[in-house]
Amino acid sequence: MAHAYVPGLKVTELTTIRKDRILPLKGDVLVKEGDTVKAEQVVARTELPGPVKTLNVVNMLGVDPGMINDYMLKKPGDSFTAGEVIAENKPFLGLKFLQTRITVDFDGTVDNVSDVTGQVILRYPPRLVEMQAYVDGKVVEVRPGEGASVEAHGSFVQGIFGVGGETHGDLVMGVSSKDEILDEQHIKAEFQNRIVVGGSLLTSAAFEKCKQVGVKGVIVGGFHDKDLKAILGYDLGVAITGSEEIGLTLVMTEGFGEIAMADKTFNLLKKREGQRTSISGATQIRAGVMRPEVIIPTTGAVGAQQEAQQNVGTDIGAMVRCIREPYFGRIGRVGKLIPELTKVESETMVRVLEVEFDGGEKIVVPRANIEMIEG
Repeated sequence: MAHAYVPGLKVTELTTIRKDRILPLKGDVLVKEGDTVKAEQVVARTELPGPVKTLNVVNMLGVDPGMINDYMLKKPGDSFTAGEVIAENKPFLGLKFLQTRITVDFDGTVDNVSDVTGQVILRYPPRLVEMQAYVDGKVVEVRPGEGASVEAHGSFVQGIFGVGGETHGDLVMGVSSKDEILDEQHIKAEFQNRIVVGGSLLTSAAFEKCKQVGVKGVIVGGFHDKDLKAILGYDLGVAITGSEEIGLTLVMTEGFGEIAMADKTFNLLKKREGQRTSISGATQIRAGVMRPEVIIPTTGAVGAQQEAQQNVGTDIGAMVRCIREPYFGRIGRVGKLIPELTKVESETMVRVLEVEFDGGEKIVVPRANIEMIEG
């Protein structure tokens, strides 16, 4: 029988997960190789330079640019506090009320004083950036000044789409079956600081209840795109996600709309209920594909058993999911495997296959634009 090799989302009960925790700028690494770390532990930190503000001091004082240093009370490198005088002119005839004094409304430092333009550049305080371990695990590599790599053994689940950053908490089941809708009445006060597992859909009312209760994140089969747009206030399009501040992190395992979570995924999460879980909603669906993820480290010593899903043959009738627009998130079955290279809209020759959706609609898409899912 004909078959095609296509990628699928990883749903792995036991594997080795390695996470590189790298700072955006050189900084201090706070751990050493061999250290055992918790998800919330800071492994490295640095300071990002603050934004700058330019003041035209010579215009404010009414002096020549070449004389600006005679009127500055603060020199480059000096710090100042909000309300402190940084420059002033001499009082006319000794009359203080005719004197001009320049103050600023923030704490910072003097970055530069120009005797050519007469402008002074002030810099806001630096912003502290701390890199947490993200997962419970062991430091297996340290990069001086840059960060560290943390390794854990445990369960690993990839989603198809997500929003929100990295977070962690104990895993709790919000529903009893993979096709049950996670609605407002399912959300309990004891779900605070936990990662909640839903079934086929998270309703907008349940999302709001999760925020009120203090839920850290939700893992669910699907979520309506119109609800996501309403929450964000804009249409995501093909943007990279993960930096949204929406009150919690959302990981969709199947797609947009009401879609029952795959058996293997739901049963694995149910089996690991009560255990510490780390999730990230960061998603990129174009070049350099990045998936939202669920990581559940095991406790105690484990072997290096690997159950990572490999590319497998997809036969006619196999269930697949489209992972590119305009069919992103839609699920169908392989209707026909086309062996010949076919010219697509971009005028490149690629291998394609036919996908049939519920209702009989058939489309032809590049094989790289689909992934296999559990039937």
